[in-house]
Amino acid sequence: MYAMERQQQIERLLLDEGRVSVIELARRFEVTTETVRRDLDQLERTGALRRVHGGAVTRDRDSMAEPTLAERSHRRSEAKAAIARRALEVIGDRFHGSVYLDAGTTTHAVAAQLAERLIVTGGSIDIVTHAMTLAHTLAGASDADLTVIGGRVRTATAAAVGADTVRAVERLRPDIAFLGTNGISASFGLSTPDPDEAAVKSAIVRAARRVVVVADADKLGSELLVSFAPLDAIDVLVTDAEPDAELSRALSDAEVEVWLA
Repeated sequence: MYAMERQQQIERLLLDEGRVSVIELARRFEVTTETVRRDLDQLERTGALRRVHGGAVTRDRDSMAEPTLAERSHRRSEAKAAIARRALEVIGDRFHGSVYLDAGTTTHAVAAQLAERLIVTGGSIDIVTHAMTLAHTLAGASDADLTVIGGRVRTATAAAVGADTVRAVERLRPDIAFLGTNGISASFGLSTPDPDEAAVKSAIVRAARRVVVVADADKLGSELLVSFAPLDAIDVLVTDAEPDAELSRALSDAEVEVWLA
């Protein structure tokens, strides 16, 4: 196989899987790891991928990548809806308490199904959020009181951020927080590309009695610029695919429950 053909196949694998491993590619193409590394170097020079330790990832998984809210809302919507349904099982029958909803498209899926969950369980809750899109969705929910935390609203996430937002979150003690993340990895924990978003997320983690992270499979193994919480700071991870062996071990060591949607 010529180098160009091999590189084209590597690009297709990246589109399908989001990341590739040097060792796995060497086995697949029956070439040396040095040959694979040259292929990846060439593809990185053309802007097709980004090299990371042991392999490569797509450009949209670099440490500062942050698709717009509109772009993210159409990605893996069925998986996010399934994750939301599974995550809402944490709200048991006749639940009466407080819930914090973080910004994000998967937490938005949680918000969209929350009213129906309350009807099924016969519960009533106080909801707090700093996400403007979630507030709009939740405004008409019955058996729920909604509080919206203000601040400077970021265009990328339609969420309030800044010192005032963080201070407001720090004064709370919600029973459950549904938290979004851009990445979750064994060594870096939970991460996001923006420091202001990270500060708010950290405050939510510190404030909540129970932290439920909702993240689709694309987030597993990813590391963004700013880490906002270690794995042992969360209680439950709800996702739609089994984490890889390294992340599974780290989650087990941190005593994190993994729920599959």
